[in-house]
Amino acid sequence: MSKPVFTTIDEVLAGVGARLGTSDWLTVTQDRVNLFADATDDHQWIHVDAERAKDSEFGGTIAHGFLTLSLAARFALEIIDIRFRHGLNYGMDKVRFPMPVRVGSRIRGSGEIAAAERTKDGGVQVNLRITVEIEHQAKPACVIEWINRYYF
Repeated sequence: MSKPVFTTIDEVLAGVGARLGTSDWLTVTQDRVNLFADATDDHQWIHVDAERAKDSEFGGTIAHGFLTLSLAARFALEIIDIRFRHGLNYGMDKVRFPMPVRVGSRIRGSGEIAAAERTKDGGVQVNLRITVEIEHQAKPACVIEWINRYYF
């Protein structure tokens, strides 16, 4: 499925409820987790100590929840093309982490436009619902209600 393209506010508004497709798979590596730990100063052993994590309930290290969340930006670029002049990350309404991502797992994102409305300053506010799934798992890793503002 090719990703939908939106070039006007009216097209975005008409796209509410539209499924946005699915990104490519991404393997979560220990190197990526370690780089995220360094960037955020979150070196909790369950993320970075593979030997110790072997004895955990996960059987190995897991990605930070915030790493999984931050990958929504990557997945969004693969599943939707909004051709705006500029955009702003307005925040999150709801974020849930139903299942941890074990290092070595493959994840991907899918989404939909959950809501959209014109803003008073001439833009459009869009609520993207992004679901990050883990290959071969019934529960998603992360479900995000992400709010962005776009100006055309």
